[in-house]
Amino acid sequence: MAVLMLVWCVSVFLLLPSATAQATTFTSNVDGKEFTTFSFPKFDKPLLQLPDNLTFSGNATIAQDGLQLTPDSGNRPEIFLVNQAGHAFFTAPFVVWESKSSSSSSNSAAAAADGKYVASFSTVFKVNLFRSNLNKTVKGEGLAFVVASSNARGPPVGSHGGFLGLTNASTDGNATNGFVAVELDTVKQRYDIDDNHVGLDVNGVRSTAAAPLAPLGIQLAPRNTTVDDGICFVWVDYNGTSRRMSVYIAKNESKPSAAVLNASLDLSTILLGKTAYFGFSASTGAATYQLNCVRMWNMTVERLHDGTTTTATKLAGTSGWKLAVGVLCGVAVVLGVVAALYIRKRRRRSGGDPSSAFNAAIDFRKIPGLPKEFDYMELRRGTNNFDEKMKLGQGGYGVVYRATVVGEDGRSTDVAVKQFSGANTKGKEDFLAELRIINCLRHRNLVKIVGWCRQNGRLLLVYDYMPNGSLDRHIFGEPGAAALDWKQRYNVVAGVASALNYLHHEYDQMVIHRDIKPSNIMLDSAFNARLGDFGLARALESDKTSYTDMAGVTGTLGYIAPECFHTGRATRESDVFGFGAVVLEIVCGRRVSCSDLPGWLSLLEWVWKLHGAAGGGGILEAVDQRLAGEFDEVEAERLLLLGLACSHPNPGERPRTQAILQILTGAAPPPHVPPSKPAFMWPAMPVALDGDDDDSETPTSRSSMLLTSSSTGWTKIFQVSKEHDVAEKDVAAE
Repeated sequence: MAVLMLVWCVSVFLLLPSATAQATTFTSNVDGKEFTTFSFPKFDKPLLQLPDNLTFSGNATIAQDGLQLTPDSGNRPEIFLVNQAGHAFFTAPFVVWESKSSSSSSNSAAAAADGKYVASFSTVFKVNLFRSNLNKTVKGEGLAFVVASSNARGPPVGSHGGFLGLTNASTDGNATNGFVAVELDTVKQRYDIDDNHVGLDVNGVRSTAAAPLAPLGIQLAPRNTTVDDGICFVWVDYNGTSRRMSVYIAKNESKPSAAVLNASLDLSTILLGKTAYFGFSASTGAATYQLNCVRMWNMTVERLHDGTTTTATKLAGTSGWKLAVGVLCGVAVVLGVVAALYIRKRRRRSGGDPSSAFNAAIDFRKIPGLPKEFDYMELRRGTNNFDEKMKLGQGGYGVVYRATVVGEDGRSTDVAVKQFSGANTKGKEDFLAELRIINCLRHRNLVKIVGWCRQNGRLLLVYDYMPNGSLDRHIFGEPGAAALDWKQRYNVVAGVASALNYLHHEYDQMVIHRDIKPSNIMLDSAFNARLGDFGLARALESDKTSYTDMAGVTGTLGYIAPECFHTGRATRESDVFGFGAVVLEIVCGRRVSCSDLPGWLSLLEWVWKLHGAAGGGGILEAVDQRLAGEFDEVEAERLLLLGLACSHPNPGERPRTQAILQILTGAAPPPHVPPSKPAFMWPAMPVALDGDDDDSETPTSRSSMLLTSSSTGWTKIFQVSKEHDVAEKDVAAE
């Protein structure tokens, strides 16, 4: 047995160097269907030497942790930047449709009247369309997500400019092209609706459906002051049963509830065969050019089979020694897994299994205060088989649906069903953490859990339904969401503060939420705040004041306290920092990224600058203009100063929640805030660490070291959003 484990360890060690540069790929089963998921959290240069991951053609390459589809160069733009085109495709093809006669039994019933079963897929990618410093006046031309019959031909000759690397003047619109593309177009051609739209292209660049992006407040390749201004997230969902494609787009990682584009599309009639390749294409024009870059790409495709397999095709073209090494490594891994399972089984018999809490020995019904256990079929019926139309939101944890179930009084009632991505360990951990913590919490400003379900690997939590959705929809002006008046905004701040004080000081254990942000604050029918999403929350033992996550810093960029990047610890002070960011967003009606304020890196920097101007009198300029002056100036100044105090770079200077409540009720004056943002020092102010007494915090013994003179602002250090789990390298500040 020891020999087997040694072989396994050596095999894994040998595979590690290449694995760090490769896409993460895995398969899963949902409702009897098999799916393949691949993920590129970022794009490393070693991918250029790994043809099993991506196939490049034209001008496409990898640079600065991004997939550069057209050149990113400041060297002689008239040569290197104009009239360029590039392709990058995931190397392995996927079977996207099969005939009824060859489909599996589970798919036969779903085949349409034409006798075809078409696979579903979904993808999300982060793009950066950016006008370079050499070309601020015009933009061009665009980028497209592509489903193609082949990935071998590369961009056709003459496919630069408005052809987006997809086709050219002589082949545009030909059925022999065999592709579908979702274009992000930044130049208006005579057949385009404008120079800032998303379109659905079939075999050509004259879109069969298109939608402008200006009404959503999105500007592709804006006239920017920083590189990040051109970033946006795009989701493409294809339903093979209904044969419809939906496109969503946002400036941040929160998927909108409404699609910007929804169109009928039958892939089986467009592709030249049953297989397809997924990837990207982009181009620049004769006098127009921009950076066309993909920063992150995740994709899930339903697996179908046509008698061959992608793996077999790839291995057939692999040289003999690579095949032999691959087979030996595979055998070693299998033997290692068998050995691990054997040891695990022995440990279970002896009661020493240290694995995840999701082993068979867990009895969920022994968790204190556990709510009702729902039957999966009831939740499935209540969501109309988890219909896309019932979806309320989506993130890295999974999806939230609206459902109708039978309540305790026997009447039908609406609930929110949170379906976790249970195929991965992180989803299981989030599910268990949320179930264990939130079911014991009782507070009027917390979302109430009413049930749970764990069946055949499916993990679901059931909550009270919040008819007004999440706070971010209302304060950031999402279409269809009611704008909050001043009284409602103030009440929301007070409600969140009360909930946070309960978690930090009033509950039996100290609870650290770790992800305070507007999308995790729900609004009930009376627009009262309900703090939710406790997947990252942790209840601490009585002798602890912080929590260290071995997986690294968690939460969402912009709401994470700066010290967390150095300590890896979440504390009450780091929760207060997130609360401060939310307070500023509520008052200002702007996101912490401050993307709509040219020249500013963050909302915090802007508000602090206004506070320091004219002796502090200018801070009211930060109040949301949509309020049209209908607000209490004293209360507004109180909230803005509170937001700045809670966002203080040094944790020891932030107020505790008891003091925050006193300030909000007027029992205590607004906090004193220095006229300019202090520099972040670490270690600097007293911070409670593990084992410190709750009320007698002492400074650390390490000498203080200046890490940044942050009056010019923090920039992105890590992208640590829980919804997408994406890591980025440093983007240099001034």
